[in-house]
Amino acid sequence: MGKISAKVFDLKGEEVSQLNLPQIFNTSSRPDVIKRAVVTIQSHRFQPQGRDPMAGKRNTAESRGTGLGISRMPRLKARGQRAAFAPGTVGGRSAHPPEAEKKIKKKLPKKEMHLALRSAVAATGSKEAVSSRGHMVDDIPDFPLVVVDEIQSLKKTKDIEEALINLGVWADIFRVKESRKVRAGKGKMRGRKMKQAVGPLLVITKNEGVAEAARNLPGVDVVSVENLNAELLAPGTHPGRLTVWTNSAFEKVETFFGGK
Repeated sequence: MGKISAKVFDLKGEEVSQLNLPQIFNTSSRPDVIKRAVVTIQSHRFQPQGRDPMAGKRNTAESRGTGLGISRMPRLKARGQRAAFAPGTVGGRSAHPPEAEKKIKKKLPKKEMHLALRSAVAATGSKEAVSSRGHMVDDIPDFPLVVVDEIQSLKKTKDIEEALINLGVWADIFRVKESRKVRAGKGKMRGRKMKQAVGPLLVITKNEGVAEAARNLPGVDVVSVENLNAELLAPGTHPGRLTVWTNSAFEKVETFFGGK
């Protein structure tokens, strides 16, 4: 028999009450569906591109054939017989260019996306799933981790830092700090020089300053409960992100994402 209630902690890390565990946390684990959902969401950020089908072909170049002691490259009829049209020639076409007709946006049935979200939410309540992603969970008092709504009104980074220390989450943020490094390869020259791990997710119902207070903490994301998606809950397609739920968000998650 699984858990039927969740503990609610205050900003000092002390238990103040309990809540009934929403039915969504009993959803079965479906990492295959979660992966498809995350990849679908990521595909919607790709920039469609293509090439003009006639690029490099607007000339009268044609091959002279054999027997002239020259290569069979297509050549212009102008003086000098410069090669044109073929890939590798000046102003020639590209060999294998991107095609505008290619479908790069993936689609997923609504019911499947809904199942992926429910399964990803359920994974946040499993200590084994969160630990397997690499999060530091030794000091976390309970799963799922629920905190009072007062955390939403914190406006200073030092205040939310103190609250996360009391809740046992700070060890995971320290892990993210230690993971920060220069990216290998050419990506470092393309606006993404640094690379770091993913940290905790704070789910709220109303931003009263906490989003601005937490944005300087490495790896921490703040999201409203109605804006949750599979990618936020399962970065890199791996479910079990360390998630801190506010009291009100925890009560509303079944309202937004309940049902089959």
